[in-house]
Amino acid sequence: MDTMDRAKRRIHPGLLLAVLLTGPFMAQADATIVNVAVPSVHAGLGASGAVLQLVVGGYLIAVAMLLITGARLGQAYGYRRAFVAGVSVFTLASLACGLAPDPAVLVIARILQGAGAGLMFPQTMTGIQLHFTGQDRVRAIGRYALALSSGAVSGQILGGVLVSADVAGLGWRAVFLVNVPVGVAAVAAALRFLPADGGREARLDLAGAGLLAVAALLLVVPLTLGSSAGWPPWAWACLAASLPATAAFAAAENRVARTGRPPLLTMDLLRIPAVRWGLVTMAVATSTYYALMFTLAQYLQGGLGRSPVVSGLTLVPWVAAFGLAGQVVRRLGARRWVPAAGCLLLAVAFAGISAGLFGGFGGEALLVPMFGLGGLGLGIEFAAQAGRLTAAVEPRYAADISGASSTLIQVGGAIGVAAIGALYLAGTRGSGAPAMVSAHAFAVTTGVLAGIALLAAAAAWRASAPAPSPITRAERAPVASFGPRSRVGS
Repeated sequence: MDTMDRAKRRIHPGLLLAVLLTGPFMAQADATIVNVAVPSVHAGLGASGAVLQLVVGGYLIAVAMLLITGARLGQAYGYRRAFVAGVSVFTLASLACGLAPDPAVLVIARILQGAGAGLMFPQTMTGIQLHFTGQDRVRAIGRYALALSSGAVSGQILGGVLVSADVAGLGWRAVFLVNVPVGVAAVAAALRFLPADGGREARLDLAGAGLLAVAALLLVVPLTLGSSAGWPPWAWACLAASLPATAAFAAAENRVARTGRPPLLTMDLLRIPAVRWGLVTMAVATSTYYALMFTLAQYLQGGLGRSPVVSGLTLVPWVAAFGLAGQVVRRLGARRWVPAAGCLLLAVAFAGISAGLFGGFGGEALLVPMFGLGGLGLGIEFAAQAGRLTAAVEPRYAADISGASSTLIQVGGAIGVAAIGALYLAGTRGSGAPAMVSAHAFAVTTGVLAGIALLAAAAAWRASAPAPSPITRAERAPVASFGPRSRVGS
């Protein structure tokens, strides 16, 4: 029996998936865990407000910049190599964050941490598309969705617990150092349970990567830092410049494809309605969750006086229902209406919260059941739509789908936080008791989120429209193969 046959026999689907899911879980957890540690960082290092913004935003910017490039690096060098490299960078950068002697080192380490997350994150969806099929893929995508959602909530809860407990006198440093043993274990598990990669399969489109980085910076930097800076002229100038920069990236990728070389992103895939509208659906629907996490923390902590830990625990019903959604989708099958129905449930949950608050009925008694309904709706949409996206293209386009979907989700989240966060904060500037003013602002915010969820439902319905062929011109695009396309069940 040769080496490849022995490697295939060693693949354990459950362990393979568990290892892959550590990537999105850690990436999402560290997107939120530092939020509750910001006051302690300010006190411990004397960091200014601008530096604190970069501690939070620098990570998110680096992640958004590198997701598509990270997915393509996984195709070029092998997704196991890319995953191990990403986790290693993430872990070392976390150690540097925890040991940072001054604000400048902390900011640099956080950006490197985001770069590691941007490299490890997209390998999960690539691995799922390459190694799972049918109902096994549906189940795997459901667990991937749960890792994303639970990671974000766990970050808020764990951050509050670690800072409050002041473990070994480390204070805020513990929120970064906790990643080190987890990262070391993830690297060891990846080397043991992920199938070995072949040789290098394609050259990286460096020009495309550079243009994409510029476009992402111009879009994500103002969305991340503009609101707290009062939306200065540079923020609006960057947003305006992001449009021609994105157009230049798309034109460059089309030129690369015509030469027969592999582009960073196969633009012809966006001509497929199931892909185009599916990506829009995921970005729009998921943006409501990011916006909710931001505004909910403001409402519960600033308006109702709850602790950060309680604020995080309030979202546990959302995460639990989100996890159950994968089982629901697996039983419903590939019916056209499933993703749109999930978005409608999400809209009903937001509308229920808004109506309850306007009616004078608020607090956890309203939020907990509505969050359960909202988590179920978003989970159904995410699992069903991700399954449709991966089924709409051949496995050789796994890096394209993984990179594009991950990037658009991050960008959608940044837009949601910037726009809905600004709406909520504007609503809290009214006169009156803080609890009443905050409740009114949160009612308006959730009403708007209900409308956004309805837009996602319309996009989901368009995405599920019957098509004559899952691949059109994209099937003829010159994309390097992934090599052996082994698949296993779970």
